[in-house]
Amino acid sequence: MAIVLVVLIVFVIIVLVRSVRIIPQARAGVVERLGKYQRTLNPGLTILIPFVDRLLPLLDLREQVVSFPPQPVITEDNLVVSIDTVVYFQVTDPRAATYEIANYIQAVEQLTTTTLRNVVGGLNLEEALTSRDQINGQLRGVLDEATGRWGIRVSRVELKAIDPPHSIQDSMEKQMRAERDRRAAILTAEGTKQSAILTAEGQRQASILAAEGDAKAAILRADGEAQAIQKVFDAIHKGNPDQKLLAYQYLQTLPKLAEGSSNKLWIIPSEVGEALKGIGNALGGTNPDPAAAGLFDEVGAKTSEP
Repeated sequence: MAIVLVVLIVFVIIVLVRSVRIIPQARAGVVERLGKYQRTLNPGLTILIPFVDRLLPLLDLREQVVSFPPQPVITEDNLVVSIDTVVYFQVTDPRAATYEIANYIQAVEQLTTTTLRNVVGGLNLEEALTSRDQINGQLRGVLDEATGRWGIRVSRVELKAIDPPHSIQDSMEKQMRAERDRRAAILTAEGTKQSAILTAEGQRQASILAAEGDAKAAILRADGEAQAIQKVFDAIHKGNPDQKLLAYQYLQTLPKLAEGSSNKLWIIPSEVGEALKGIGNALGGTNPDPAAAGLFDEVGAKTSEP
């Protein structure tokens, strides 16, 4: 009797264990009743009919990331490149993901490889290397449309790496080095050009400033000389000099005209005759002033030089 009771208790425990199920958050379960789809379980507590209902393995409803191994792809210019891809997808319909496809991860991988070869096969190597966004967009569109009936939504496809053949890589590196050298030479030449332009501009500005300074200095000197002449002229007129004084001052200026060893010949203007005539009238009939006599001697000596 005790054995029967123990067996009964064990049976009840097994029934309870098989009847009560707890579905975690972000998971979903598909229930089959007598081998036929019955319902989809959402997160929370649920009760199953023992030995009648069967709960299939839970499906993850979160976004999943699958990285596929590098795939060899032939470009339009017949170069074999190795492309590594990453697919981001999410199960949106647990029933379709369970019954419409046997292994959706493997199906996504194969579909990605096929679509990638079709897309990259229409591009040359340079376009494939520089058009990643375009390739990603085309892959996502094709995969999302094809996996929609499987209850899967492809949110993003990324190309991790595109590796061309080693010979092409060497050629690309040489081309990049040549391009960098060319850019460096252009920048150096541009810097030299700008330096020469700035230097020439600075010299031009310096020459302009120096010329302006000389012009201003000449103007100031001319103004000073004009003012000095004006002051002398005013002073002479204020003093009201007579004919004798003017003639005497004029004669004192004559020796200065002959100063210098290079002066071999100089011409006395006609006004000197008037000045000498005034001196003669002033000194007529009297003993001449010694200073005036010396002045006449000096003028005569200068005029007699060859």
